[in-house]
Amino acid sequence: MNDLINKKCVPCEGGATPFDISEIHKYQKKVDGWEIIKNDKNIYFLEKKFKFKNFLASQDFVNKVGEISEQEGHHPDIMFGWGYAKINITTHAIEGLSENDFILAAKIDKVTNV
Repeated sequence: MNDLINKKCVPCEGGATPFDISEIHKYQKKVDGWEIIKNDKNIYFLEKKFKFKNFLASQDFVNKVGEISEQEGHHPDIMFGWGYAKINITTHAIEGLSENDFILAAKIDKVTNV
């Protein structure tokens, strides 16, 4: 995971090829607890659920994720409420996963380990 934390997300305007399933599984080993999900449009994304002691802890986490996302220029879908947060990450411009998604996942995980 350390190699991903030290990288920066690269802007993607589309045109790149999303990772195939073997590349996805290779990168999945570098992040902890992120599930690979395929939606109804056959687009792969990363998903992870986080648990917290109360609403304020969830909100604090989501705010930190927002800061990281802005710094990286890569924005996940975030759902949260009392004691939980769920993060979904994909590269919308290529309709699939890229290294950027795993970089962001690793940086989000670092927030939970601080």
